[in-house]
Amino acid sequence: MSEAPDALYARTLDTAELVAYESGAVVSRTLIKKPVGTVTLFSFDKGEGLSEHTAAFDALVTVLDGAAEVTIAGRAHRVEAGQSVIMPGGKPHALQAVERFKMMLVMIRA
Repeated sequence: MSEAPDALYARTLDTAELVAYESGAVVSRTLIKKPVGTVTLFSFDKGEGLSEHTAAFDALVTVLDGAAEVTIAGRAHRVEAGQSVIMPGGKPHALQAVERFKMMLVMIRA
């Protein structure tokens, strides 16, 4: 999993396998980082999360494994493997691992 991001281009990827779980931790791996946006993979151990914060841009969260609670502007959404949620820019949001989970975060800067 230590490959440089460019080494991942033009290959078939098992996305969920590109980031590992670690006990008691949140792990991230950036796949694409451009001025117009990023694609980042995350793994969260059960009970781990990201505290409430606000981003200036829209973001798409797709759960690859497990389940999470994503709270957007005070409203909780349970999101499971194969499901996605769009977090609108300017709205406070937070993530909490209901069980350990992996997600892909696609952030578009416009």
